[in-house]
Amino acid sequence: MADELRQSAEKVLQLACDKNGVQAEVYLLDAEDKRIEVSGLSVENMKIAQERGLGLRIIKDGCLGYAYTSDWGEPALKLVVEQALHNAQQTQPDEYWELPEQTNAYQPMALFDEATFAVPIEDKIKLAQEMEEAAKSADKRIRLVEKAVYQEAFYRTFIMNSKGLSGEYRGSYCGIYTVALGSENQDNQTGMAMQFARKYSELEAPRIGREAAAKAVRMLGAQSIASAVLPVVLDPYIGTNFLGVLQTPFSGEAVLKGKSFYRGKGGKSVAGPLVTIIDDGSMPKRLGSAPFDGEGVPSQETVLIEQGRLTGLLHNLYTAQKSGVSSTGNSVRGSYKSTPEVGITNFYMAPGEKSPQEIIGELPKGLYVTDVMGMHTANPVSGDFSLGAAGLLIENGELTRPVKGVAIAGNLQEILMDVDAVGNDLTFFVTKGAPTLRIKAMSVSG
Repeated sequence: MADELRQSAEKVLQLACDKNGVQAEVYLLDAEDKRIEVSGLSVENMKIAQERGLGLRIIKDGCLGYAYTSDWGEPALKLVVEQALHNAQQTQPDEYWELPEQTNAYQPMALFDEATFAVPIEDKIKLAQEMEEAAKSADKRIRLVEKAVYQEAFYRTFIMNSKGLSGEYRGSYCGIYTVALGSENQDNQTGMAMQFARKYSELEAPRIGREAAAKAVRMLGAQSIASAVLPVVLDPYIGTNFLGVLQTPFSGEAVLKGKSFYRGKGGKSVAGPLVTIIDDGSMPKRLGSAPFDGEGVPSQETVLIEQGRLTGLLHNLYTAQKSGVSSTGNSVRGSYKSTPEVGITNFYMAPGEKSPQEIIGELPKGLYVTDVMGMHTANPVSGDFSLGAAGLLIENGELTRPVKGVAIAGNLQEILMDVDAVGNDLTFFVTKGAPTLRIKAMSVSG
């Protein structure tokens, strides 16, 4: 962290601590995001976004106040303290507001890659162009590549509080993604592929381009099928989409508010025995990893479901205090402008032992789902969902013809119970990951 920014944070903390009976916490973020979009081998758009600011959280007489600023002048720093104090006076006392104690438990993590930012911008543009060219040349049915994008970001985070806690780290990531359009006999289909990593050297532009093209052309000529109850195999990306809905029921905040179907089910069977779901902010190289969370609590592994049994929930310090447990290090901040909320770090379903080919090969008939529409409509409180879907028909253990215009419906709790095969191909999409999953029976409407 630049010395002047750290000095500003220390000054704000001291100003806040000069007020009697105040607990104070300063959170500082300095981040930059760069995005290059290529189309037709030309740069269509280049965007650089910067975010630098400071958030102050104050607890006085059990009342919480928050304020933030991106102005580093002394008058602004004094004002942010007064605003946080004023805001605390407008809230009701709550005995569960607390700040974490000083700790020496932070794990050293290699989250920043100097080499990524030493690569000239021209080479990064070329990488996106290579991805576009790979997609175009993969199959003659690829009519165009809608976009090929390179993205990178670096961030520095600093936190300190009146209890002596102090932590700092910097990190970076980069990624590529592309969308290809396939066309044949007046039928158009799209395919998308992505890769994100900590290091620029790990990006594989030609592979991602070819993958997007393959996904587009395999869906050409897709038709609907008759309604049926079928075994359904979920592509890792689709499994990750379902996991995204599950992150809400696992939140300690949702449980406290009675908005989670996991309330009161600790230790009970809530999924099939092949299902293990984990959140782990301490995983090496993963994009959701950090030494500590948005409150300064050390990151950790939290097993949420172990072989079908509910073993944990996600907590920040407030929900943990209110629930009578310890924080799991799952306090997240969207920005220095926001207070810490409960969220995920690296959230994934543990892999199994079977290959995707074995999982598909065991089925005389089924549906391999590669795309869903309307996932945002899935109800995280009840678990009910009804989604548009597309994919590939499974016949005699093989993927045969493409399928579109169908809907899959069910309940997330029941789906987890019905998982009867888990693949060995755990794949992460940014901070969430899943392997290939097979559900023994789902309602498929044509």
